[in-house]
Amino acid sequence: MTYLSLFAMPKPVRITGRSSSITNSFVNGVIPVVPPTEEEVREALEILGMLDGIACAYCGDTSTEWDHLRPLVDMQRPTGYISEIHNLVPACGKCNQSKGNKNWLTWMRSTAPLSPTARRIADIEQRIERLQEYERRGCPTRIDFESAVGVELWERHWAHHRRILDLMREAEADAQDIRLRVREAYEAQQATD
Repeated sequence: MTYLSLFAMPKPVRITGRSSSITNSFVNGVIPVVPPTEEEVREALEILGMLDGIACAYCGDTSTEWDHLRPLVDMQRPTGYISEIHNLVPACGKCNQSKGNKNWLTWMRSTAPLSPTARRIADIEQRIERLQEYERRGCPTRIDFESAVGVELWERHWAHHRRILDLMREAEADAQDIRLRVREAYEAQQATD
């Protein structure tokens, strides 16, 4: 074993590499968050069979967060679903990251990395049945955001989004030039040392 094999360089960062974070901010920044009541949480856990202990609804591992069963974002725009108990289930980080904004049922049965099927979760069909019952019993809110706020305000919001992404592309071009010049300065300094 060489010492170099123990070393890993940080991955280069690109300004435009954060554009999905900006888009998520523009979507999640306008989605209402409705805290549940004690009774709503109890009912959700009862339907999911978790009154005796909370676990990931998808795979059964330790739950670390609540995941949006129906995605909030699709094609860089809000789907209309909001953050409320009827659209949230306990999840582990692996499942939440793997599922992303995919349809939960399609994802659970897929061979996507870290999906319950790919991880060979034994009771996947029972979990699917519980989640389907959860969908039947809960009534998630879905709002047409553009109709609710008006076309003018909605378009202005997304015009801000486009301007920021355009500025990020311009900044990335400058950053590339800066990286090149700094690298040349580094190499010139190394040659004189």
